[in-house]
Amino acid sequence: MREIGTGHARLAIDGHRADVLIDRPQKRNAMNRDVLADLARAFREADTAEEVRAITLLGRGPVFSAGMDLEMMRGRASDGDADGSEGGTDRQSAGDALGELIEAIESTHAPTVVGIEGAAIAGAFELTLPADVRLLGRDANYGVVEVKLGTFPHGGATQRLPRLVGLAKAKEIVLTGEYLDPEEALACGLVAELCEPGTVGERTRAFADRLCENAPLGMANAKRALDAALDVPLEKGLELERALGRELDSTHDYAEGFSARIEGREPEFRGE
Repeated sequence: MREIGTGHARLAIDGHRADVLIDRPQKRNAMNRDVLADLARAFREADTAEEVRAITLLGRGPVFSAGMDLEMMRGRASDGDADGSEGGTDRQSAGDALGELIEAIESTHAPTVVGIEGAAIAGAFELTLPADVRLLGRDANYGVVEVKLGTFPHGGATQRLPRLVGLAKAKEIVLTGEYLDPEEALACGLVAELCEPGTVGERTRAFADRLCENAPLGMANAKRALDAALDVPLEKGLELERALGRELDSTHDYAEGFSARIEGREPEFRGE
């Protein structure tokens, strides 16, 4: 295993799996600008590692993340608005840092799996949305509460959530500001699996390990096609799908996958 420390984030590469860890347990992994920047750096590092085929995101300790750092958020309210004052600068900086982190997660070639233990509230909830797969602890507090705090979730939830669960359900989640019942989160397709308390990390890594058995180029191109599915007309989407499929026809992994299936053995994919 190869471990890399990046401030308030930790990156460990174990075989073909990269684990990114939010590492601020003394603050319930609450996120400030430094945490956001460290996590973005860890994701970019994981995505450039040639051996990595899947990436997990977890929180250190019993809580994934309590959301954005409350002291930082209170400072934004008391120091000024986005009009060039100090508070406005903080607001812009924090928003930019969150956007950069979400972009780093969303743009990875390898599939991403997030494990939500204990709580993922407000900004932390939004942080889970760009992941490809979400696993949720049965006892976790999971939701956006911003309408109860004088604002609304504007780190991507109003745009990504409707694409994941439909517009009506997204409005219910955002406008009530209440935590999602875990069973409901599973039923509406927001999460792929519910985990018993204390098992989220283990189950998340196991899920990612399953993905690591697959052809990395196949998964990367499948991600590109799936991510475009709701943003382009069907005809354009099918055209992209065919083009991405043709890219793999002459690769080693394409030949290896079919040869292994015919020969009754496990394939040895190389990502080429």
